[in-house]
Formats: sequence, C-alpha cells, structure tokens
Amino acid sequence: MVMDVHSRNLRYFAAVAQELHFTRAAERLFVSQPALSKQIRMLERQLGADLFVRDRQGVRLTAVGSALLPHAQQVLEVWESGMAAVERAKTRERATLVVGMSTRPGRGGLLPAVRSRFTEAHPAATIRLRQVSWEDPSAGLADGAADAAFIWLPLPDMERYAWLVVAEEPRHVALPEDHRLAARDEIDFADLLDEPFLALPESAGALRDYWLALDAREGRPPRIGAEIAGTDETYEALVDGRGVCLVATGNAPLITLGGVVTRPVRGITPSRFALAWRADDRRPLVRAYVTACEGALGPAAPGGARS
Repeated sequence: MVMDVHSRNLRYFAAVAQELHFTRAAERLFVSQPALSKQIRMLERQLGADLFVRDRQGVRLTAVGSALLPHAQQVLEVWESGMAAVERAKTRERATLVVGMSTRPGRGGLLPAVRSRFTEAHPAATIRLRQVSWEDPSAGLADGAADAAFIWLPLPDMERYAWLVVAEEPRHVALPEDHRLAARDEIDFADLLDEPFLALPESAGALRDYWLALDAREGRPPRIGAEIAGTDETYEALVDGRGVCLVATGNAPLITLGGVVTRPVRGITPSRFALAWRADDRRPLVRAYVTACEGALGPAAPGGARS
C-alpha cells in the first residue's frame, strides 16, 4: 500500500499520542481543537484504521496507534534533522567569504573575473576583501582572519596550506632613478650584493628571505637599509635612498610613481603569486572560490597548484 502522508499529520498524531488529550495537544501545536481532530480523522481514513479510542474515560491509543507511534516519531526526527541540515546549508550559502591580500592582484583583471564567477555560482554569498600588512605573509590565513588569500610564495609553515599559483613573474629590482645602476637595461644580481636592501618584517620569515634572494647570495648576508610593511613605505624608502628592493613584474607600477625605476634582474628565480587557503578547510564556499579562480585563469594558468 502506497500513500502520501504529510509530516504535519504525523506531528499532530504524535502530539495527541503524547498528551492523550485533544485540547492540550491543540494548544501545544497552536491550532484549534476542531482542526486537529479533522487532521487525525483524515490520517485514520488514509490508514484505514482508528488510531485512538475516544470514550468517557478519555483518549487512548489503539493497537494500530501504538504500532505507528515509534515510526512516526522516527520520521519526524529524521525530517527535523534534514530541515536543520537545509538551514545550515542556506546559512553557508549566505555567508561572507573573507579574502585577504597584502598586494592587490590586479593582473589582467583577475579579481573581478573571480568575483563574477563566484557570484554567479553563489549569488547569496558575499565576498569581503581584507587588506593585510606585509607583517603577516599569510594575509590573514594563519590566525583565521581570512578564509582565502592572495599571497606570495613561499609561506611560513607551508604544510598548513594549499594553494593555486595564479602568476609566475620575473623579479625586477626597484631603485632610485639616480642610482648608479639605473641606466642599465638589465642588472646582474651579483652587482646588487653590496647594496642596502629594503626588507620585509622579520615576522614574514621565509618570505623575507625570498625577497632578499638569500638563495642567490652564496652565504653572504644582506645589508638591510630599512624594513617595509606596505607599498607606501616601500616607495618612500626608495625615494629616500635607504635601499633597493626586489619586486615582481606585476607590482612594478605600484612603486614607479616618480623618482623610482625598476630593471629586470639576471641570476634569480621568478616570483610566484598564489591563491592560498588552509589545507584542512573543506567549506563549500572556500572550494567554490578556488574553483572560480581556476575558471578565471583558464587553460593559460601557470600551474604549480597544491591542493
């Protein structure tokens, strides 16, 4: 026998079975007693059997009602669990995804392209961009302030993260326009070894070492002219002649604002810019943002993903 029984009717039946009183059950359900009685009679007709004995002694379950009650309660529990799961999923869909960055990834309109794809798939979700100082190379991932972040590799504690490389760019050197090497079209890194360098804060760890190109110095320690924690600080330090610094090609326009030039550097590896997230973060919105980024990059993606 196949029949459609509404969860409402099962809920009404369970309430009367627990109260063994139609008026109290109706009050508990916030419905009128006649409406409750009507629904119970409808359920009994569908089942072809009485669920309750109604006489002067009150209300009690029939054998059929006693047999149905535990199954009705189980169905209602499963339904409530399902509705709770639906609400959690809806909340996740409406949630805000925080994307951290220390450098805005302007490269070829990447950010608007990712946002467009993400919003198309999750129109109820919100993306909030969060600018983070260079003192935190994870751009908010390490302390949970960001759900995903555009960062430079390498990251401290690399095993904690997964990432998708979005750009591989040669590193240039930024220097004052009146610097002795500024007239060259290209500069060997060996010619920069004795120059004072602008360095990221020590909290940047491996990333500080990378932008000082320690791997290309053959053990010679760098001279630190100043520490920098943002683009404006970098530009001011360059103009003041406190040092030179390595920059990715895509970031050169951020600091060549007058009085500063950049030149390609031979003898060092290219930089890698990536979208990163915590490796143990399996939330759907995070995965969706990564997927949107992959789609925006298309077949021309630089590769080097670790997920």
